[in-house]
Amino acid sequence: MKTAIIAEKPSVAREIAAIVGASSKEDGFMYGNGYMVTYAFGHLVQLALPEDYGFAGFVRENLPIIPETFVLKPRQIREGKEYKPDIGALKQLKVIKHVFDSCDKIIVATDAGREGELIFRYIYNHLNCKKPFERLWISSLTDKAIKDGLQNLKDGNEYDKLYFAAKARSEADWLVGINASQALSIAAGSGVFSLGRVQTPTLAMICRRFLENKNFTPVAFWQIRVQTEKAGIPFAVISREKYDRKDTANAVFQKLQGNSLQVQSVEKKEVNQEPPLLYDLTTLQKEANSKRGFSADKTLSIAQKLYEAKLISYPRTGSRYISADVFDEMPDLIHSLKEHSRFGVYTQSLEDAALNVRCVDDKKVTDHHALLITENMPKELSADEQTIYEMVAGRMLEAFSKKCVKNATTIVCICADTLFEVKGAVIKQAGWRAVFGEKEETAEDETGSLPEVGKGDSLPIIQSEILEKQTKPKPLHSEASLLAAMESAGKEVENEAECEAMKESGIGTPATRAAIIETLFSRNYIVREKKSLVPTEKGLSVYETVKDKRIADVALTGSWENTLAQIERGEMQPITFKKTIEIYTEQITAELLNTKTEIADSNACICPKCKIAKVRIYPKVAKCSDQNCGLVAFRTVSEKELSDKQILELLTKGKTAVINGFKSKAGKVFSAILKFDENYKVVFDFPEKTNTFRKKQ
Repeated sequence: MKTAIIAEKPSVAREIAAIVGASSKEDGFMYGNGYMVTYAFGHLVQLALPEDYGFAGFVRENLPIIPETFVLKPRQIREGKEYKPDIGALKQLKVIKHVFDSCDKIIVATDAGREGELIFRYIYNHLNCKKPFERLWISSLTDKAIKDGLQNLKDGNEYDKLYFAAKARSEADWLVGINASQALSIAAGSGVFSLGRVQTPTLAMICRRFLENKNFTPVAFWQIRVQTEKAGIPFAVISREKYDRKDTANAVFQKLQGNSLQVQSVEKKEVNQEPPLLYDLTTLQKEANSKRGFSADKTLSIAQKLYEAKLISYPRTGSRYISADVFDEMPDLIHSLKEHSRFGVYTQSLEDAALNVRCVDDKKVTDHHALLITENMPKELSADEQTIYEMVAGRMLEAFSKKCVKNATTIVCICADTLFEVKGAVIKQAGWRAVFGEKEETAEDETGSLPEVGKGDSLPIIQSEILEKQTKPKPLHSEASLLAAMESAGKEVENEAECEAMKESGIGTPATRAAIIETLFSRNYIVREKKSLVPTEKGLSVYETVKDKRIADVALTGSWENTLAQIERGEMQPITFKKTIEIYTEQITAELLNTKTEIADSNACICPKCKIAKVRIYPKVAKCSDQNCGLVAFRTVSEKELSDKQILELLTKGKTAVINGFKSKAGKVFSAILKFDENYKVVFDFPEKTNTFRKKQ
């Protein structure tokens, strides 16, 4: 009996092949010891395009396009005006069919999550395969995890509901994206504008915050600050009241002169701060952005590399908890850090300590537990990889450490019928805060140690001043704050427990949010200004057009994520969601077709070939508006999706700067410049590999 194993990537397939003894190699698969191990390259099979249902071009009368039954097609790429099958995808699908046909059963080893399940099922269904299959469901790629997983395979049908949710999400995104984009483009009259089920509400959140910030009118207010001291220890108190008139503040200020402060009350209490929960992907992305400036996409990419290097558990998790059986492994995992240069000393303090169990809850673990390191210690990591690894390792130590205990003091004084206040805190037990250092983690509103004072004490006024302040707008969204807003469907929630409760109503998923943000960049809807996300003229134009439409409704989109989770749990039938989405698609299509708008087409530029007509940039291609000219540049080149900025650079300068992330047919990543040749075809230009160039890599 032969067994086929299909992984999501070649690298994972090689790891599994080594474990099962499939040591012989053929083009596209490995075999031996009764196994044939093959792989996909992500989504080899996708939903067919409108052309495959007989709907070519953007025609008002065709909308909405709602296929009775969705058709699966091999991955396609665009050439000229047509989409053609991706030769690499066709080749690998042929290999997979050969492997499946040659075996008696299949082990599914694609990523253990919604998208991984969809990748396999689309391939399986497209090939009309009927072989029985089992699921390898693991949370890390260590040899031990893979071996244990192979000994505990699950019947593939146990994951049918996961597939139904993934399929429902895929079809919903097709319906909304295709119809909304075509409807808006038709209404605009020129150009092609991309809308999406999650993409557009996300753009709306960015634009709404930008306009609130831009249109905010600051209001001045005043407070009084008094410098005093006790037993030679200086400290300052601030007036509780905020005065909306300067002359009022000045009148109080004058009354203070020649007087002293009387201590009205001294409140002391012990404050316990529980350690933070473990990371899920979104929390890791938020903190990597706010503390290190990493984009969400960069953090995910690094975490995925660490996962494939067997150093951390599965990164695309939405849970911040672990189960009781995983908790049993924690002492060994913590012990594995005893030689770590940064955490070794702290790890020793946990060796014989009772571990905190706050993040241990079987009921709150979703498909995968929270992010953890594995028993494998890193050897050679890049600086960025080291940063993410240490964030995950450090958070694991924090989560299982003792609580931080502070002695908090609040002193209230009175002078001239005005109350003044100061708060201070001293750490009594550092607990989890000692992992990264107390000073680094001290809260901003804590002034540190205060002198011993008692009720009724008289304190001298050494100096006083009027502070002029202004109300401030909410800051522009950063990727960290946007991820938080996506997680809570736009509601501002800071409480950790409330955030957890709202996760199922967020928009997007931990696995997709980074890609959604990157899509907004590639569509030239937003740009980065330092850490802030700022909408472009094009992005604002789209927002102004759709802001009052259903397509931009964040709460509605969030409710759908909850519905998809219900499908995954078997609490709702997929057909119910499908009917809801079809009705919604009809509504938004009608809304958008009846919209009168002129969307800023900031991307149009003079064609470098004919030098007369304009080139317009579309979601998949840039082409000259004069059909006789024929200039065309595809957005996706060797699996790298170009941004509008990169395409504009090619069109206006004739070539781009060095672009990273192209992939050869063999799957090797490379960097190159894109330029036009003498016939205005886009070709690669490889710069000389100087030391400077290598350093940029």
